[in-house]
Amino acid sequence: RFAVRNSGAEAVVEGLGAHGCEYMTGGRVVVLGSVGWNLAAGMSGGELFVLDGDGRAAQALNGDLAGVGRINTEAEARLKALIEAHAAATASPLARRILSDWSAFAPRFVRIAPKTVLAAEAANTGVRLAQPA
Repeated sequence: RFAVRNSGAEAVVEGLGAHGCEYMTGGRVVVLGSVGWNLAAGMSGGELFVLDGDGRAAQALNGDLAGVGRINTEAEARLKALIEAHAAATASPLARRILSDWSAFAPRFVRIAPKTVLAAEAANTGVRLAQPA
């Protein structure tokens, strides 16, 4: 398991198993690899970015409290800064590859946040959230 329980915590990981970011209450997490089932179960705060070129993050997401939202300019800047810090601290070949072709990789990320946060953002921007089926 991997959980962020401190509102100031930030982490970049290159993959998560089942129950990733379970009960996340704050902070920011970037996943540069695959994710397991029950992603973000019980997520009540924070922000999660997943490199998701194949759409599996949405399938793995436990959508009871969290949903997929837009990555606006400010969110993209936060995401890129975290990956840059990860590359500098770890010399990760994956992080370096992502940064070297940022314009191709950036659209492949999804942002996951609590539904309450997404609803508040939508209310402020005039964007309507899709209702679950």
